[in-house]
Amino acid sequence: MNRAAPRTRSLATVIAVLLCAAPVPGDIGSCGQPIQRLDAGRFFGAKKVVDCRRCTECDVPTAACTEACDGDVEPASSFPTGCVPLVHDGEVCLRALLYASCDDYAGYLDDRSPLVPTECNFCPRGGP
Repeated sequence: MNRAAPRTRSLATVIAVLLCAAPVPGDIGSCGQPIQRLDAGRFFGAKKVVDCRRCTECDVPTAACTEACDGDVEPASSFPTGCVPLVHDGEVCLRALLYASCDDYAGYLDDRSPLVPTECNFCPRGGP
């Protein structure tokens, strides 16, 4: 069994808890969750942690990875104008990042033309 798998699952659990920590009343959304806007600060903070971890695991030598692992660099704090993703969108995106292959991850954090995983393309014009 892969030794990193339990740690990755633990990280995914922590991220899910962070994103769902403040439930609000609302209509039923995806997977039985209430409709709740994704908090940009929490999402980008969690994504920075995932990016750093995956960059380290996959040995991706890009400036984007260096920035993801730099504790002095603050993550983004807002989505592009007009982009209003839901908590479920953020969870799906982070899960996709956690389980992406190292080759895919290198493409996501490429310095010249980074790719955006389909699961993370909830802001089509700007991407997270």
